[in-house]
Amino acid sequence: MAGKRLSAAEIQQFQEEGLVIPDYRVPDSLLAKMRHAVDDLIERHPHVAPEQLSGPHNPWGQSAQILGTEEFLEFCRFPDFLDMVEDLIGPDIILWGSMLFAKPGGTGKAVPWHQDGQYWPITPLKTVTLRIAIDGSTPENGCMRYVPGSHRDHALLEHAVQLRDDYAIKQEIPDVDETRAADCVLQPGQISLHDVYLIHGSNPNTSGKRRADYAVRYMPADALYDRSPNHPATAYAAKVSPTMNYARRPLWLLRGSDRAGNDFAVGKGD
Repeated sequence: MAGKRLSAAEIQQFQEEGLVIPDYRVPDSLLAKMRHAVDDLIERHPHVAPEQLSGPHNPWGQSAQILGTEEFLEFCRFPDFLDMVEDLIGPDIILWGSMLFAKPGGTGKAVPWHQDGQYWPITPLKTVTLRIAIDGSTPENGCMRYVPGSHRDHALLEHAVQLRDDYAIKQEIPDVDETRAADCVLQPGQISLHDVYLIHGSNPNTSGKRRADYAVRYMPADALYDRSPNHPATAYAAKVSPTMNYARRPLWLLRGSDRAGNDFAVGKGD
């Protein structure tokens, strides 16, 4: 059976490959608002690399680097997005993160092969990422690449720390067989959804065209966002990316009921 927004075939593709591009386009009016909000966010944070604008949805600032807006928070609540996420993780949905990947034309950094869950304090590790193409995402401007089916073992692979200026993140899975990789090509307003265990990355943007994707992170409310400073992901962030401040990150229950004892008060205005 089809879901509320995804077809049965799309749900099956997500389960088998770890990523799906639904037959869907963001309404033109909403996409125009998102593009304006993206331009404004980049302009307000000239000191932050546009590939690393973490937490646009948090109007109180999820890190010391950027201050988000209520407008981005409303984007994350858009019912069509939640319907698609519900088809994949169920009716109890928590918003816990988002990030703007805006690779400038000609200078946009590469993202090495990695799994998202390597960095996140969620137990059990269950998250789906919904990415909205603001500009359009192609091989020429450094679109996301992924290894279909690499999520199926639900296992985190060993990542090597890479402190390279030409990388947008600091961890990399070595020796990925790139002959198995596929490009996630999106037209403006298209979206993709991918699994937390999926191996993915992207090449640098050597074109003259910006590539901006807004990635929103949703978790099912039967998983716990672990605020302990001893969690490996939090301990790693404290050493390598201290502005991430996982322990104080706010959560929003967007649909259904919390089933894991998550704390929804922390980080909101304090």
